[in-house]
Amino acid sequence: MTYPIRPVDEAEWPQFADVLSEGFGWTPHPTQLERAKLQTEFDRTLAAFDGDVMAGVTAVFTFLMTVPGAQIPVAGVTAVSVLASHRRRGVLSALMRRQLSDVRDRGESVAALYASESVIYSRFGYGRAASEMGFSIAKSGSAFVGNAPADPSLRLRVVKPAEASGEFERLFASVVAARPGRYARGEHFWSAWLADEEFDREGYGQLRGLIAEDEGGVRGYALFRIKARWDDDGVPSGVLKLHEVEAADPAAYALLWRSMLDRDLVARVEGARPVDDPILALLADPRQLRSSVTDELWVRLVEVDKALTSRAYVSPVDVVIEVEDDVCPWNARRWRLSADASGSECKPVDDEPDLSLTASSLGSAYMGDSTVLTAQRDAGLLREHTPGSVRGLATAMSWSPKPWSGMTF
Repeated sequence: MTYPIRPVDEAEWPQFADVLSEGFGWTPHPTQLERAKLQTEFDRTLAAFDGDVMAGVTAVFTFLMTVPGAQIPVAGVTAVSVLASHRRRGVLSALMRRQLSDVRDRGESVAALYASESVIYSRFGYGRAASEMGFSIAKSGSAFVGNAPADPSLRLRVVKPAEASGEFERLFASVVAARPGRYARGEHFWSAWLADEEFDREGYGQLRGLIAEDEGGVRGYALFRIKARWDDDGVPSGVLKLHEVEAADPAAYALLWRSMLDRDLVARVEGARPVDDPILALLADPRQLRSSVTDELWVRLVEVDKALTSRAYVSPVDVVIEVEDDVCPWNARRWRLSADASGSECKPVDDEPDLSLTASSLGSAYMGDSTVLTAQRDAGLLREHTPGSVRGLATAMSWSPKPWSGMTF
């Protein structure tokens, strides 16, 4: 069967939200639904219809996202859901293909998403492009190295997050370009990020804020919640859950972490951070940080040539890449990428390829994870025709710091 696909209008929001609720097993509070509605760009929604039944949906957020060496327009794919009654009928495939075509028509060369299930999106050309570290640090073992940065001009200020949103926004805007995967946040995203209704707390206390500043202004901030509790013998064993910490310089970053780790009645600090977060270097005993790593941002190159020339490269590379792509067939050909620190060119060629890979593999490497291409070569998931070409491309595409988005969309 074929299902008509079109954007929905605001009047159809209740039906759109019902499909999301069914697909994700989500029973949202009315306030959460209203937040989601405010964030929705209705002209970038898509719904597949079976008669009068809205059978599947998806949407896009228009983002300005950091990639290695640049900030570019990126389609933030979200709200992908199909009714259980319409699974295995091609609804998802039709929605994803239409969406990628629409993204291309808008001139965006890259799409990104958070995957609710990690097995779904590689078949549509998305690749795991960033990882996230879940962590737990025991307060008792959280001493810093002796040469941890410090600045006596810095001071901390306790703030109510909702009242300090402008200060958070300005500081975040000053650091968002530092790490691939971060994206500029609009008004409705900030509002949801700082929301503090009971259902936002998930068993923790209220959202709390700290600002690190000097006479020149704000240099960093932290947002967190605390779950207060005591052991049976009366020893405090509270948990501080980190919501976000951002800083313009190492001294401010260290001061904010130190304040959270030294918090009275707190036994450990937990949360999620980039896999190369500076806290790993600050701890005198890094074994005190217990961690797990999972996938975070997934990336899809919608137009290979535009995407590859929109980012920077750390070393010279001249390689012919054969791209396999049956979802976006305009990408399925051979491309010569010539790049160095001064710029890049990517053009279609008929030359023999140096390596052949899928669109998913290329998306995995796009944000700068230097291990992806060599790992996939060693796993037999891409073909290297010219010895050394994979290593050369992986080196040129590598980036520091490692990619991480930090805020689910």
